[in-house]
Amino acid sequence: MQQPELVDLRYATEPVDGADGAQIAVITLDRPDARNAYSEAMVDSLCAAFDRAEADPAVRCLILTGAGAAFSAGGDLKRMRDQAGMFAGGPVALRRAYIDNIQRVPRRIALCDKPIVAAINGPAIGAGLDLACMCDLRVAAAGVKLGSTFVKVGLVPGDGGAYLLARTIGFPRALEMMLSGRVIKAEEALQLGLVHRVVAADELAAAAREVAAGIAQNPPLAVQLTKRAAYRAWDDGFHVALEQAAAYQGMVQKTADHQEAVAAFLERREPRFRGE
Repeated sequence: MQQPELVDLRYATEPVDGADGAQIAVITLDRPDARNAYSEAMVDSLCAAFDRAEADPAVRCLILTGAGAAFSAGGDLKRMRDQAGMFAGGPVALRRAYIDNIQRVPRRIALCDKPIVAAINGPAIGAGLDLACMCDLRVAAAGVKLGSTFVKVGLVPGDGGAYLLARTIGFPRALEMMLSGRVIKAEEALQLGLVHRVVAADELAAAAREVAAGIAQNPPLAVQLTKRAAYRAWDDGFHVALEQAAAYQGMVQKTADHQEAVAAFLERREPRFRGE
């Protein structure tokens, strides 16, 4: 069966030493000119890449990383400003667009029984941080920045990030990060439990592969069912959270404050919010 073409994304597999044919799939967000922000094509490709990895019995673990200087900037603010593509239309259309586009990624990843290691090579901001939180384990390069910055541009986490971050570091810490929009570095993220390991940038790929290989050497069915059991204990409310996030994002993306926040960010000036 011919595999679908991947756009804004690269997919490769690597053997695991001493694991009798086991492989690691490496998925690389490949839109470096936009700091690996989401595009419609990237959403399609991410879902297709996870389908490919899950269908390949040799693949026992996945690594997700970014090309260039960023892991992911999340949503594409320029396309939001222009109300283009998935960001076009009124609140009802936007709600549907989030469900049909960006939210396909957390829904697909949530169905993946094979463990996923995020190799955070650069800033993971907004939906980029949420994407890292969708992964099971996170290894970060020293000094990289992470932040749930939606409020800074007049938005809410439209891809389930409010749920994902709270699941990852606990409700009080997640709420503080989300309400303040504060950006932290990898070293503080390690203290918060947001990442599991921090290494020098030139050691990141090897460190992520070491983590993935350690998992891949275990019996695959036991690993996958252990992951499934762990998440089933937590995730009963996940799909409700996604539905609510889509509805809220559809509302706030049409506010004047959101338009002002995006304009101020792109124009490198202080925003002037009016509460409307």
